[in-house]
Amino acid sequence: MIVNRQDAAAFAEQWIANWNRLDVDRVMSHFADQARFVSPKALRVVGRAELNGKAALRAYWEAAARRVRAIHFSLGHVVWDADRRILVVFYEADINGTKTRACEMMAFDDSGRQIDGEALYGASAGA
Repeated sequence: MIVNRQDAAAFAEQWIANWNRLDVDRVMSHFADQARFVSPKALRVVGRAELNGKAALRAYWEAAARRVRAIHFSLGHVVWDADRRILVVFYEADINGTKTRACEMMAFDDSGRQIDGEALYGASAGA
């Protein structure tokens, strides 16, 4: 469970490592069953940007993973709001040779399960 900035940084490092291994099971492990997630990439992969529930989120990430030939995320920094239990992870995503600056907002419940998230993508890295 994340309770301070140090925990948030450790969580982000593990989250990055899980994605670099394309380990969807490990990425999914911290989500609550009723989690909500929003991503413009989900719209392209599964036809809707907002996903509700772990099953929908898993289906999206498994479909997206099948399109990945190479992946490497590099952690930039994290912002932790302990009062609201919100973590924002800033990173660079290199997927199939395309580098993009990105961040993900993750909101957690009292038991440490992610209940809400949103992926935001910025300019191509180096642009």
